[in-house]
Amino acid sequence: MSAPEQAGLRSGEVAERAGVNIQTLRYYERRGLLAAPQRSNGGHRLYPPDAVALLQVIKAAQRLGFTLDEVAELLDAGRRRHPTADLRERAISKIAEIDQKIADLTTIRTTLTEVVDANCDSLTNCTCADCPIPFLTIGTADRPVGGTA
Repeated sequence: MSAPEQAGLRSGEVAERAGVNIQTLRYYERRGLLAAPQRSNGGHRLYPPDAVALLQVIKAAQRLGFTLDEVAELLDAGRRRHPTADLRERAISKIAEIDQKIADLTTIRTTLTEVVDANCDSLTNCTCADCPIPFLTIGTADRPVGGTA
């Protein structure tokens, strides 16, 4: 390890190595996800080399669907003297959330396919025979619900 690395990495170096921008780095620092770095004699932030790995872990957790609040809680749990199995429990909950989103997206896709197949041409004045969008009659009191839009 070179002498400059032993002293710490500057913000730009950490951001570049971790694949984030400097504003993200500082935001994570303000949120407490990263410890406040030491300062050089010139006042520059000097991060330990493991800050890069920590940023990569944070970004990976976000890609898995964890919010920054959840990531912060997971990091705190891991930093405790006696870490808990919180990650496993949260991963199980996240899987349930994802399954629900998949179900919701499947419903949306099915309805949009029905709209395309029915040749729907307007949300409010659709001329298709059996419009699959249930809210077409909103604002048109003279049209029965479920009837031709």
